[in-house]
Amino acid sequence: MPSMRHHLSCFAAPSLLLALAATPHAAVAQAPQIAFNIPAGGLDQALVEFGAQSRLQLLYPAQLVRGRRADALQGLFTPEDALARLLAGSDIVVRRSRPNVLVLTERGADTRAATSSRMLASLDAVPAVVAELPATAGPAILDEIVVTGTHIRGAGAGASPIVELSRDAIDRSGYATVSEALGALPQAFGGVSTPTSTITATDTLGTNGALSTGVNLRGLGSDATLVLINGRRMAGTGSRGDFSDVSAVPTAAIARVDVLLDGASALYGSDAVGGVVNIILRRDFEGAETRLRVGGAKGGAGSVQLGQTFGTTWSSGSALLAYEYEHRDALPYAARPYTATADLRGFGGTDHRNFLAHPGNVLVLTGGAYQPRFAIPSGQNGVDLTPASFLPGQVNLANPNAGMDLTPEQTRQGLYGSLNQSLGDRVELSFDARFSRREFSFHGAPSTSTITVTPANPYFVSPTGAASTVIGYSFFDELGASRGGGTAESFGVTGGADIALAGSWQAQVYGALAQEHSQTRTRNVINSLLLREALGTAPDNPATAFSAPRDGYFNPFGAGGANSRAVLDFVGSGYTAPEFRSRVTTLSAQADGDLFTLPAGAVKLALGAQTRRETFEQHIVTFRSSPTPFTLVTPDAQRTVSALFAEARAPLIGPADGATAPRLELSLAARFERYDDVGDSTNPKIGLLWRPTPDLRLRATYGTSFRAPSLTEVNEAYGVGPTFLNQGAARILTLIQTGGNTSLKPETATSWTAGADYAPAPMGGLTLGATLFETTFNDRIGQPVLTNLAGALNDPALSSFITPLDASRPADLARINALISDPSYSASTTYPPAAFGALLDARFVNTAKVQVRGLDLNAGISFDRDADHFDLAANASYLFAYSRQLTPTSPAQDLQGIAGFPARLRARASGGWRNGAYGATLSVNYLSDEKAANGTAIESWTTADLQLRWSPQVTSGPLAGLTALASVQNIFDTDPPFYDAPQGIGYDPANADAMGRVISLQLTKRW
Repeated sequence: MPSMRHHLSCFAAPSLLLALAATPHAAVAQAPQIAFNIPAGGLDQALVEFGAQSRLQLLYPAQLVRGRRADALQGLFTPEDALARLLAGSDIVVRRSRPNVLVLTERGADTRAATSSRMLASLDAVPAVVAELPATAGPAILDEIVVTGTHIRGAGAGASPIVELSRDAIDRSGYATVSEALGALPQAFGGVSTPTSTITATDTLGTNGALSTGVNLRGLGSDATLVLINGRRMAGTGSRGDFSDVSAVPTAAIARVDVLLDGASALYGSDAVGGVVNIILRRDFEGAETRLRVGGAKGGAGSVQLGQTFGTTWSSGSALLAYEYEHRDALPYAARPYTATADLRGFGGTDHRNFLAHPGNVLVLTGGAYQPRFAIPSGQNGVDLTPASFLPGQVNLANPNAGMDLTPEQTRQGLYGSLNQSLGDRVELSFDARFSRREFSFHGAPSTSTITVTPANPYFVSPTGAASTVIGYSFFDELGASRGGGTAESFGVTGGADIALAGSWQAQVYGALAQEHSQTRTRNVINSLLLREALGTAPDNPATAFSAPRDGYFNPFGAGGANSRAVLDFVGSGYTAPEFRSRVTTLSAQADGDLFTLPAGAVKLALGAQTRRETFEQHIVTFRSSPTPFTLVTPDAQRTVSALFAEARAPLIGPADGATAPRLELSLAARFERYDDVGDSTNPKIGLLWRPTPDLRLRATYGTSFRAPSLTEVNEAYGVGPTFLNQGAARILTLIQTGGNTSLKPETATSWTAGADYAPAPMGGLTLGATLFETTFNDRIGQPVLTNLAGALNDPALSSFITPLDASRPADLARINALISDPSYSASTTYPPAAFGALLDARFVNTAKVQVRGLDLNAGISFDRDADHFDLAANASYLFAYSRQLTPTSPAQDLQGIAGFPARLRARASGGWRNGAYGATLSVNYLSDEKAANGTAIESWTTADLQLRWSPQVTSGPLAGLTALASVQNIFDTDPPFYDAPQGIGYDPANADAMGRVISLQLTKRW
């Protein structure tokens, strides 16, 4: 059996692998006895002999049988009996996947998790097993090996680079969730769409109110990374519905995660610009698994996770049900010294405290900006003050970080189920459904305000003799921090069929529905209209139950105890309660098979069509500047997307069996998508795989990708509102226009990769890989001023979106009056027209260009030394450039290595050891040094993680199937490198985290 032995040696590569044995034949109801003659020895070799003598096909991961032995087997046995004797005393179970296919897994393990796209990549174009079946066997649908990056089954992974995170790898990393594991990838960037980036305002887009967790490959944006579950689209989350929440996927349900690091719109359509994350959920599972994890960090963030999975398989199908519960406590700003206060001078930074304080400061309008002129004295209750009581030239400063949380408190529950049933040899039906509900809460920024006080207030006093006094004020001492919270629900259901057609052709049809629904509420904030009523600057409103003459006026001149609880409850009763619902309905049909045969092998083709219906609903209730809650309902936005796609794989050079080198393969793909609102997009892709020697693979890709405008970017309602922005040393009251744009067109991108994979046979488990990559992203949709809102008035690149205003000019005054009289104006009449000094246009436009270019490196080796097994691995991503051009006329900026943008180098290396029941893994993470925008150096960051593993090697008793994992992330509790962030915190949340040392214990029991 030399050819089969060659296949087996290929399949036993160090990643998760597959073993094939012999040529199967048709199964019969009563299996005949066969004369077996298998000598004692290694179980792997015994299974090879079993396959050859039984003519059955076996599928199993190579590590499952590594180091195991089998007794000699001689005599007449049925294949089932013979295999049972070979496996006697082990924890290996057998399932008949198809009439001639037996699947071997560890008891309670996931069959499909044992398949690997990386294995297929190492084999290039191994002939399909179906072709080796004798004619009497008839067609058979084998267990599908899901390969991300191709629609052609059995063709193996394409030329695009793929990183695979197996379930075991996620467990060994010490991470509790798939979102944590993805965030640790060197190719991922955490500057947007994470809970921490939202709370700390690192994510300046401000669209992640539900504190979801996205994936941002290459730093091109979480909306430019396509996330799939079992190859199906998720609905979008956030206030724009433009990225996927990976935190909604229960860890207990995951088999593996494939990360395609290349543009892939030619295969998957919109959003696949930075890459594709395909989360493969468990399907075939026999037995039960209970999972318990507890952990926490210094100062908070305690967590508990409980998961339960049940599964069963039978000769023609399988069923699985998984449930997971997780609770995490918040981590306060106060738990870390570099975030506890905005005064960072003790760390070598600056003082970010502000004059919106308590006691407050009297402000004077100077050059269109309010500046502090007098400090209100401390130690008094705001009664009987005189102009001489104020402190000229002094400033009271407030810590804006007081009372806030870095991470939220969250409780998540998730449920996943799947059912698969074969109808004979030609049709397999599949159904899966998932649901998760996440509840979250956190303490946010306290309310602050610029308060205008008039003589109508009984406590009024002016240190300058003016007719009114403007006070910069913080409500933290009286109301505490704002409170954010809400729920986020994620739902998905898919039903489909795999159908064997004539010859090698197979068809797949499915329908899918995905939905994301979030309801959030921010409370304990000031209602500006009610505050004016309590100040006396607005008359008592009969629509409210409060009366200032009766219940008391708000006194902004005190330093403590100046206001009653009734007054504070009235002015602090404001809230905002948005609700968003995003839905995607998909119908898809495709077929693939051999088109014709070249001397080097069969040319394979996949053809398909798809239609999607996308909808987005938003409903916002606000009580921030009105006497009663105001409801803003935007008409539902919807669109229909139609698509046609094709993919071909052609072996141009090499032997027909694909087993030897040299070998050259060409892949071509194209997808056409038509949107009924923003037009068409056609995207091609070409790939080459060249194997000059059996040990070396060279690969290259080139293609185009696109991202369609989100429904909200096109249809968002127009709005205008005020804010204060810095211009030099002054603070300018600025009007900001926001809203959608019906003239938007799709963003476009071109991508190429070139790489090599080297796996020298003499060195066993050694693998080396390198990939050069470049993506140029044009016509990016965005609101450029929001990328640097705090510094917008000082940024020359944003000058085309900024209009200076001077109310002394009649034209400017007329424009200001028109804007603040617009029904969408969000602050009523709080500020007089003369107070405004600038207008910013933050509406959506196609304007930006981003180019990223870099090098990915990976290496791994597995080897044995007597009873010890070792695994070493490394993954690194180095950026040569990360260039951003905000507008066609603005200069391009290379931002790689700048705080808030992707780091120049991120790397992770790990070493694992295993001996029988014991194992350990040590990992080292590295983040290269950065620079602040002003050129200040930021040191590099190195942390280490350790995990200890114990899995008793017994097959019965209470310890059978038990695995205990003790993990410590950031062993030495190394603080992130100091960065004087403009948000007033002492680190860069986009590239580092403040969790510090995290200790966890996980117990997994397979029944």
